[in-house]
Amino acid sequence: MIPLTLAEIAALAGGAVAPGCDPQTKVTGSAVADSRLVAPGGLFVAVVGAHVDGHEFVPQAIAAGAVAVLAARPVDAPAILVDDTVLGLGRLAHGYLDLVSADIVGLTGSSGKTTTKDLLAAVVGAAAPVVAPHGSFNTEVGVPLTILRADPSTRYLVLEMSARGIGHISYLCEIAPPRVGIVLNVGAAHIGEFGSREIVAKAKGELVEALPIAGDGGVAVLNADDPLVSAMRARTKARVVTFGVDADADVRAVDVTLDDAARPRFALTLRGGRADPAKVALRLHGAHHVSNAAAVAAAALELGLTLPDIAVALSDARPASRWRMEVRSRDGGVTVINDAYNANPESMRAAINALVGMRRTVPQRGRCWAVLGEMAELGAHSDAAHREVGAVLAKSGVDKLVVVGAVARGIADGAVAHGFSASDVVSVGDVDAAVDALKDARDGDVVLVKASRAAALERVAQRLLEGTTEARA
Repeated sequence: MIPLTLAEIAALAGGAVAPGCDPQTKVTGSAVADSRLVAPGGLFVAVVGAHVDGHEFVPQAIAAGAVAVLAARPVDAPAILVDDTVLGLGRLAHGYLDLVSADIVGLTGSSGKTTTKDLLAAVVGAAAPVVAPHGSFNTEVGVPLTILRADPSTRYLVLEMSARGIGHISYLCEIAPPRVGIVLNVGAAHIGEFGSREIVAKAKGELVEALPIAGDGGVAVLNADDPLVSAMRARTKARVVTFGVDADADVRAVDVTLDDAARPRFALTLRGGRADPAKVALRLHGAHHVSNAAAVAAAALELGLTLPDIAVALSDARPASRWRMEVRSRDGGVTVINDAYNANPESMRAAINALVGMRRTVPQRGRCWAVLGEMAELGAHSDAAHREVGAVLAKSGVDKLVVVGAVARGIADGAVAHGFSASDVVSVGDVDAAVDALKDARDGDVVLVKASRAAALERVAQRLLEGTTEARA
């Protein structure tokens, strides 16, 4: 964060310096909303959440070195008082953008946002300074905090934008108006809150509606392979660039293959043969990353990079956010795929395909295990969606299934109903039981662990990898 006085922060945030505080006190460190992350000289944002009130952690933040607090009520510390800390944080971030000159990219989609954000940051970061969110900082709190990490040297600001309802992405775009907007896909994630994929598309499309007109440099980067995304062309006055494997895509991935660890290899081509095909060898696992990489290439071209440089940077990029297709081999030869950060029907299918693709080159030595938990926020669609994942799994070639939690039981039922051997299915109630069910995993086996965050199945992967010394990229 650029050093600012309390008076300057108050002016940007639409608040006032608390009585008795020196308005010339300067914040020289980072802005954070977690008191455990406070660094000396920083600003602590006291967010009032559904379960935790940040104002209660002001003493810890000050003890850790925060020089001031952005607060919605008086606190026993130097403070800038605003009507609402989330709204005040948004105003602060919006005004802060006038102090930097970064080219802003907004990115959304039902799945793949964080990995694509990481890839794009790696690609453009190879050319110039970039700021992107840590992990999935993609909400009305995370986006402003990411903006506040920029400084005058920042050339690119890559922002991941999520939505839990209509109007959320519009609000984020008001805080940080993007010049380039990427829409990856429209799936069933959060369908329990939205009601249908069409309403999900309406929410995701707010990003392209917020872009500048083509004459002012606005660019909408849309997935040619997803009809609901392609249809967003009609909702923007920005210039439209498409990506995908579709023959009509402006930036296309062709000749896709997977190595024995399910890492994609392909060539990037441009419509009209405007450049020689550029070969890419991703370090990420799973064919679903091909579309993500094509999206990155399309956006990076609009940001001034060349296709050969983009291909090199994509091939060099490594996973940057935890619990997303993290692949490690434990001592003894069992490979664990920790994809436990989140899950929806589309990402479940993609992870299952990656699991099967990662089977060792001597199939008789290795079995595929799927350890799956609930997919949250599916509402009335939940049971049918879990059963559908089971049906997909039954036809996939997976050998062993461990289902964790009552909500996910439909996965087991759907798998057995579609031909999966009941003797190879185990339904358990918790992490300990899941780990116990995996005691027979042996050399050459590959174990996928995946669920929504509420299930906390990363603990299964961590338990399996305890004491591991070997890492497999």
